[in-house]
Amino acid sequence: MLPGRSWRDFEAVAIRSRYDPDAIRTWPGHAPARPDSPRFPAPPRTRGCRPAPPPRASCRNAPRPPPRYNRPMNAPTETALVPDVYRQRRARALAALRATGGGVAIVPTAPQALRNRDADYPYRHDSYFYYLTGFSEPDALLVLDANAADGAPQSILFCRAKHPEREIWEGFHYGPDGARDSFGFDAAFANDALDTELPKLLADAGAVHYRFGASAEFERRLAGWLETVRAKSRAGIAAPAAAHDLTPLLDEMRIVKDAHEQAIMRRAAVISASAHRRAMAATHPGIREYEIEAELLYEFRRHGAAGPAYGSIVAAGANACVLHYPAGNAVARDGDLILIDAACELEGYASDITRTFPANGRFSGPQRALYDIVLAAQAAAAAATRPGAAFEAPHEAAVRVLAQGLLDTGIVPKSRFASVDDVIAERAYARFYMHRTGHWLGMDVHDCGDYRERAAARDAQGALPWRALREGMALTIEPGLYVRAADDVPAEFHDIGIRIEDDAFVTATGCELITRDVPVDAGEIEALMRDARGASGAVSPARP
Repeated sequence: MLPGRSWRDFEAVAIRSRYDPDAIRTWPGHAPARPDSPRFPAPPRTRGCRPAPPPRASCRNAPRPPPRYNRPMNAPTETALVPDVYRQRRARALAALRATGGGVAIVPTAPQALRNRDADYPYRHDSYFYYLTGFSEPDALLVLDANAADGAPQSILFCRAKHPEREIWEGFHYGPDGARDSFGFDAAFANDALDTELPKLLADAGAVHYRFGASAEFERRLAGWLETVRAKSRAGIAAPAAAHDLTPLLDEMRIVKDAHEQAIMRRAAVISASAHRRAMAATHPGIREYEIEAELLYEFRRHGAAGPAYGSIVAAGANACVLHYPAGNAVARDGDLILIDAACELEGYASDITRTFPANGRFSGPQRALYDIVLAAQAAAAAATRPGAAFEAPHEAAVRVLAQGLLDTGIVPKSRFASVDDVIAERAYARFYMHRTGHWLGMDVHDCGDYRERAAARDAQGALPWRALREGMALTIEPGLYVRAADDVPAEFHDIGIRIEDDAFVTATGCELITRDVPVDAGEIEALMRDARGASGAVSPARP
């Protein structure tokens, strides 16, 4: 380590070198480290989804960050470079709290979850906590003091203390000092100070803000801290007289994605699209659903994602008519369609992609007919996704196209329904399309935020109006058709399930689909699968 430098300085440069090959050159006495070396791997390709070049030997003299044994899967790679992002979010939250009368807000992270006996699930932080902190360790809690006087701490973190012996077993922890300096908190304490410091912060606070119903254990501890404050009432100290749900305030902050969030979500989209291309290329009659899932998971982790953002759906044949079918052991048969709804989580942000394609690489006539209907419905929904439009507008556009397609194919009989308006009015389409066309997307795959205007007046039926889309919102667009075998349905369409899903940002003039690095046109899908098989027709290794 160079004289006069701390390990945090080395860590920041080491992290920067992943994205900036000149970063190491700024350190005198050190030869440049290659950005695609094993120690500093290059990020995944953002165009074409081609595999990265083979790793080269690393520079022995490059500065080394401290060891990160068992680093949390979702630990951000660039956090040391962007503490201002989280500081700005905390400042916005504090300003919103002051606008509503002040008080103290408390945001705990998620607890560790027991898998069985003494084995935990891989840890995943609470999304609200991470949004405000960028801090991914367990056993942490954020306090925002909107009553703090000028110069007094306003953002305070409680976290695990530094414990070298514990780190031998569990891996690196920042500790209060490291967390304060790396993430930009005004103050930080070890968790053993919670029962002392929280009552001090709550004394005469006026109001306490937290997420109602999020954690029974947290609410139990909060009740204890409040009792400690109430016990001092004879000394003229008052406990908060009001409690407010913090969720609506944070939801409104999270529903519009800032530039930092959009950049991460774009990278997650590229990785997820690469995984879908790999799965398409690897699929053939006789492969099992879990083998296809393995291709997806490999590609997620190969590019540095934490893993899947949700349970992967890999459904062959009739299984595609089960909306949340988990990847099982069914065999893909010649003539089956494969529906994959799977995507990765990267640095705490989810992507969400669905593609449907033929196991043998060629759509049949009935499959292609329904596929083109769903694709046209998605195009109509995307065209309706723009600032000022109601959240429901893309769904309504998709439903009209699907309803017309059901009439044209005879799945919904024209003898009973004279027009597409009749199909929609009687919801005859809902037998074959029973979900909505999209949802918010962000840190959670079904991200937070209201879909209706809560402050607006209700209509004659008692419903609130749909909220208007705004630039920077992220949502999915995912129409589908699911035709189960039935006597009143033409046999050629039996057991065909199709869904096409892409992630979209609302832009100033419309929307941008960010997951189109994986083909969606039926002809392009067939071409990808044909190329993967080569001239012989045999399956070749997948090319991302």
